[in-house]
Amino acid sequence: MTLKALVFDLDGTLVDTAPDLLLATNHALSLAGRPAISPSQLRSFVGHGAMDLIRRGIAATGDELPDGEVKRLHKAMLDFYADNIARESRVFPGLIALLNKCKAHGLKMGVCTNKVERLSNKLLDEIGLAPYFDAVVGGDTLPIMKPDPAPYLEVARRLGEDARKSAMFGDSETDIRTAQNVGVPVIAVTFGYTARPVSEFSPTYIIDHFDQAWDHIAARL
Repeated sequence: MTLKALVFDLDGTLVDTAPDLLLATNHALSLAGRPAISPSQLRSFVGHGAMDLIRRGIAATGDELPDGEVKRLHKAMLDFYADNIARESRVFPGLIALLNKCKAHGLKMGVCTNKVERLSNKLLDEIGLAPYFDAVVGGDTLPIMKPDPAPYLEVARRLGEDARKSAMFGDSETDIRTAQNVGVPVIAVTFGYTARPVSEFSPTYIIDHFDQAWDHIAARL
């Protein structure tokens, strides 16, 4: 089918958010007297939402904590992150040029992320990407997150397009499995956050830079 819409993951795909996520996670861990996690650890932990991120941080730095303490640290992390959401985060090279080209060709664009919706919208706004996207579905928008297909389908619904006429951009197994569960093509980026190479999950295409993306999109217009 003719491509009408593109759906993007956020962290590690649109924006290099790892520096600010690391600051927020380590801030929360410090409140429990835990050591800081490293940038490489953080990058392998991202992708399943903030609660999963703080749980992984706790597991990597010591014994388990009571649920009440985990919830306290989760809130502390989110509060710190909200106040510092675009301090060091940066849009990946080549993205703006690609988004402008997609917009010029009439493609609708949305975001499907496991980051909570309010923080997703805040980041997109503060970093200057909000005008490009007509739909944002976060990890708390629906009762279930990626890789379940429901959040992706909700993005397509909000864009007013048939999901079958869309394609996804992502950086992890979660994103690739989401697209596969929906039955749409997925363009995997190699510069994001993943514990294993994206090639292991059989994406439709793999790119090392957004400059390589347009040919794959144009082939489906």
